[in-house]
Amino acid sequence: MEFFRIRRDIPFMRHALVLNVISIITFLAAVFFIATRGLHLSIEFTGGTVIEVEYPQAAPLEKVREAVDKLQFGEVQVQNFGTSRDVLIRLPVRGDVKQSEVVGRVFDALCVAEGAKAGTVQSTTDKGEAVSKVVCAGVGGAEPVKLKRSEFVGPSVGSELARDGAYALLATVAGIMLYLAVRFEWKFSVAGIVANLHDVVIIVGFFAFFQWEFSLAVLAAVLAVLGYSVNESVVIFDRVREAFRKYRKMNSREVIDHAITSTISRTIITHGSTLMMVVSMYVFGGATLHYFALALMIGILFGIYSSVFVAAAIAMWLGVKREDLVRQGPKETDPDDPNAGAVV
Repeated sequence: MEFFRIRRDIPFMRHALVLNVISIITFLAAVFFIATRGLHLSIEFTGGTVIEVEYPQAAPLEKVREAVDKLQFGEVQVQNFGTSRDVLIRLPVRGDVKQSEVVGRVFDALCVAEGAKAGTVQSTTDKGEAVSKVVCAGVGGAEPVKLKRSEFVGPSVGSELARDGAYALLATVAGIMLYLAVRFEWKFSVAGIVANLHDVVIIVGFFAFFQWEFSLAVLAAVLAVLGYSVNESVVIFDRVREAFRKYRKMNSREVIDHAITSTISRTIITHGSTLMMVVSMYVFGGATLHYFALALMIGILFGIYSSVFVAAAIAMWLGVKREDLVRQGPKETDPDDPNAGAVV
């Protein structure tokens, strides 16, 4: 499907050197910010306490944040979770305070903010077991806020998640490199991996520079961008191979320009549709999907750029040629040659 077709090839590779110099500068800047500023890791990596509460109506997030901030537990994250009535509160690790005490003080502060008081109610389960439940007793027995769950993520668990995430990233890169090498040629494999790492480092660089929260959801977005970006590179590489077979008088630069030009309509349709979906998540997804969608948006935009100007240019500079992609058929022999078919 095509919205339009460009009849004349656009000389993309004419500007490849300048654009790749810009890419190198951007890449080095991202590395610099990652090394100097570091990442603002979420509670999944650093450890801490997660508290989920429920309100009978839309939760007053600012009121909740103000009540928790007064406890001075450090940098606290407050966001909707699931519905507008559910609130997720994340608190950093406090070595001097037990988790049960942290949860109790936070829930008590939320109750006081609603004009109620937290207390413990004893109840018996169907199996006859006695359990205690923390409730927020308001006027007339109403519960202005309910404690749904509380969890503690230890620092060791957080470091294990970070390590597993790094392994997942390396496994993805290795798999992509092997796939490109088998399907096309090692020059395309190197070009594709450089372009993909270019995208990943720049995404992480954005998060380091602006100190946005880097969570497991963002890591999932980075892994998704790896696959998404390599898909665009594969489409272009496939057109390059097709053009080498079809246009025998074109040199490598002209073939690559033709391949990129012939995929522009497809690129606009595919990435435009994807961006509309991601922007919708960014606008309407709330705080839960905010940084996930933001990482995807950055990755999609740089993925288009790197597939066209980084991956294709590197493949050209590595000297990709027709013989690398098109298998040569057997040489034709003269049927009148008396030595034809002779074996020495």
